[in-house]
Amino acid sequence: MMALYKPHMAFLTEHAVDPDKRRYAVAEEGPRHYIDIDRYGEYPYPLLPRKWEDAVARYSADTLLQYGIAPWHIQVMLKRLTHAFREKDFGRIMKNSAEIGHYIADSHVPLHANSNHNGQYTNQKGIHGFWESRVPELLAEKYFDFFIGKAVYIKDPGAYIWARVLESAKASDSVLSAERELTGLFGDDRKYAFEPRNNVVVRQYSAAFTMAFNEKLDGMIERRMRQSIATVASFWYTAWVNAGQPDLKGLTDKRLTETEQQEIEDLNRKWNSVGKMIGRQEE
Repeated sequence: MMALYKPHMAFLTEHAVDPDKRRYAVAEEGPRHYIDIDRYGEYPYPLLPRKWEDAVARYSADTLLQYGIAPWHIQVMLKRLTHAFREKDFGRIMKNSAEIGHYIADSHVPLHANSNHNGQYTNQKGIHGFWESRVPELLAEKYFDFFIGKAVYIKDPGAYIWARVLESAKASDSVLSAERELTGLFGDDRKYAFEPRNNVVVRQYSAAFTMAFNEKLDGMIERRMRQSIATVASFWYTAWVNAGQPDLKGLTDKRLTETEQQEIEDLNRKWNSVGKMIGRQEE
């Protein structure tokens, strides 16, 4: 698998954001990124069936789509990737590998498993981007360790991804309470600052507040990111094993077909032509 993935790491990195681009063009895309699991009762949410058919029978497909379908969609993506491996379909292997990585990463973000996903109900608007963008941008390169062990085969992918979602849901209250407590200590005058981002000076969460938040969470963000990386690698490996462990050496020099390249160009054109995300806003 390394022989296939390593030469195409740039593609995987670039197109891991395609699901987010699709949120600007396709109305059905949004619910694939999250699940407002707190809408279904109390942790660990025993009333919510983990199998799609059972959940539809209890709540209806419309309700599930309203509150998000992330753990179910990840399993759909795993089947698509497995099929692509079985068919040795280079383009679909690359596309589905990149995109399942995005959905898995989202499922490891605590606020992707909470209806108060951007602090909109508690006067904490902006916390979503703070957790998943500002903290990693400031701290990851210098302080986070993303070297993990080998990928492992996952016997029950459904149970595995639901466990990760429940971890995120449980952690979401800590994220919100930590930010609220630090805001009281810092005040707005020290919570925000005009600091450089991407070579432009903008008003954002201050470096001091960001580091205090990361410390308050006791390394949660790094742990969730590491778990996310391990999960992505293991889902790729599991798809390959389930496909019969096909020999991938003949795919290393393959390129996307004209049709597949056109699909990417069409997505980018739609993304660039629409100024607002369709459906739920996260920033």
